[in-house]
Amino acid sequence: MMNRKKILMEVGEILDTYCTECLVKQTLRKDYGKTNAQSFCINECTVGAEIKRLGDQLLERK
Repeated sequence: MMNRKKILMEVGEILDTYCTECLVKQTLRKDYGKTNAQSFCINECTVGAEIKRLGDQLLERK
C-alpha cells in the first residue's frame, strides 16, 4: 500500500494532468453550475473514480 505522501502526490498529478483543463468539466460548470460539474466528476468520470479510490486509501491509513 502507498504511503500518504505518495498518494497525495499522485492525486495532484492526476488533477494537473486530467482535470485542470477538462473541457467536460468546464462546459458543465458553465452550463449547469459548479455543483453539477463536481457531481459529474465524482460519480461518472473515470478520472474522478481513480481520485476517489486514492482518497479511500488515505482514509484507511488513519
